[in-house]
Amino acid sequence: MMNANLLYVMYGDNPKSIVKRILSEIDLEKDLPSKDSLIGIKPNLVLAKPSTSGATTCPELVEGLIEYLKSKGYNNIAIMEGSWIGDRTQSAFKVCGYEDLSKRYNIPLVDLQKDSYKDYEVDGITLSVCDRIMEVDYLINMPVLKGHCQTNITCALKNLKGCIPNQEKRRFHTMGLHKPIAYLNRVIKQDLIIVDGIIGDLNFEEGGNPVQMNRVIVGKDPVLVDSYVAQLLGYDIGDIPYIEMAEEIGVGKRISSDDNIRELNKDSSPMTIPKTRLVKELTKNVEEDMACSACYGSLIHALDRLNDLGYLHNCHAKIHIGQGFKGKEGKGIGIGSCTKAFEKSLSGCPPKAKDIIDFLKEALKVY
Repeated sequence: MMNANLLYVMYGDNPKSIVKRILSEIDLEKDLPSKDSLIGIKPNLVLAKPSTSGATTCPELVEGLIEYLKSKGYNNIAIMEGSWIGDRTQSAFKVCGYEDLSKRYNIPLVDLQKDSYKDYEVDGITLSVCDRIMEVDYLINMPVLKGHCQTNITCALKNLKGCIPNQEKRRFHTMGLHKPIAYLNRVIKQDLIIVDGIIGDLNFEEGGNPVQMNRVIVGKDPVLVDSYVAQLLGYDIGDIPYIEMAEEIGVGKRISSDDNIRELNKDSSPMTIPKTRLVKELTKNVEEDMACSACYGSLIHALDRLNDLGYLHNCHAKIHIGQGFKGKEGKGIGIGSCTKAFEKSLSGCPPKAKDIIDFLKEALKVY
């Protein structure tokens, strides 16, 4: 059985291959129920935009999961999602590549916007949840590692919001989002989480400023996953109240140290997506030489947080990053283990955005 206290991370730019390798590495088959059990896959298809926008779950990642499951004799599989109120799930299925997946592997697509629902009470709070999601024997949650304009991040815990009817999504906003998100995770049990960290948006759930981070994170505890993701995107856990709330009501436990993380390889894949105008502005003082996408992606998230905090205003310090700086001594600031010969350097391969923020807050005072 998988250890619920561990997260497994693998880097690369081939989502289908990565997910099959990581699931084989952790021997997921031992964690799965009987062969005739219904396995539900819940991606993030918040709206009809391709995964390259940074908004939705990469279909190649889901394809790799499907092929793994089928190779182990699991054929009772369904993909389930309910897009946000402003879009149609059927449109998202088509635009995001899931109609093709459905036809190729003979897997039904369940539109939860059209599903019936029931009310569930948890500690005095009543929540409406779609019926089909509650019929699943083993639920695999596949969120995107990305920012969010209201809750700072969205990942494992918040992705279950696609499992409630539209009227309940509206009500969640009147309730302040954080508390109902936490309590929803008491109603719906996710058995496995596969985080799409290949391309996710910098700070907006609908995409538009995609950042390439080329990683897949697998775990069983949504609180552990989200507390780790918060650090990757440059936030303290306290910046995302629903993580603390979910921990308090027994959904899971936050990350306590790097001992919770098992990195199965190191990143060496380059960036391949073009920079948006915002990303170009954030990185105008960055000297990059063969930077791996995971390391550079962490830096972009850190710079976005620092910019919001005012640290980049009138800043002219050069920040160096990339394998091209290995063994090179230099004045100024270096990010990542490849720049350890610089005067001021932050180790990590790759470092978390939160660590970069803490480091640069001090380093920028000197340069």
